[in-house]
Amino acid sequence: MPLADAIHYKVREDGKVRSKAAYTCLAVDLEGQKDMLGIWVGEAEGANYWLGIMTELKNRGVQDILIAAVDGLKGFPEAIESVFPGCEVQQCVIHQIRNTIRYVASKNQKEFMRDLKPVYKAPTEEAGLLALDKLEDKWGKKYPYPINSWRNNWNNLAVFFKYPEQIRRVIYTTNAVENLHRQFRKVTKNRALFPNDDALTKMIYLAYRDISKKWTMPIRDWAFIFSQFSIIFDKRLKPFIK
Repeated sequence: MPLADAIHYKVREDGKVRSKAAYTCLAVDLEGQKDMLGIWVGEAEGANYWLGIMTELKNRGVQDILIAAVDGLKGFPEAIESVFPGCEVQQCVIHQIRNTIRYVASKNQKEFMRDLKPVYKAPTEEAGLLALDKLEDKWGKKYPYPINSWRNNWNNLAVFFKYPEQIRRVIYTTNAVENLHRQFRKVTKNRALFPNDDALTKMIYLAYRDISKKWTMPIRDWAFIFSQFSIIFDKRLKPFIK
């Protein structure tokens, strides 16, 4: 169950300073333990980019992915589903909310957010869609773009509705990997510029190695989450359960 997101740095390349993204993939294994599957530094992303990363993970021994939580990364759903068929891709709801509010005038933001909350806090997907209809009835003419964004991304935004609260907390946001990135920034804050991609990758890896020493306990409610997964993903988990 991976969570993927990016953190940005300045890197010197061919005599020029470029802004590059360090993509990290944080995963939860069958014991509920967190681990970072890799660091990839690059400028462009898309289906081919993510297909290469997913293929690399497959070749390194990742046998299956049940659910992936991502920050609306372009091309990611198509890439992961082609390499790991059956994987469900949940787009980060928190990132969607942040992107939504950018297109709402400051004077309307508080009221708009109050009306938006029933969409992602709904108990079921059907209730969420009804709340989205009400949101559109009230704000659609004034702010069509953010509402259309919810509708266009709904298939990936709504995945978490089918799961109980304990699983929803884990998959509806990439906050866990964002928290890891905040810790990376503490380590790299005195480095405004990296001489090359390798130097950036090395510093992030060394920071991760120290941070991960504190990851001694499984994630919250893991016993319940695993029991649910063992029912929902019965056939796919059986080969890995002793």
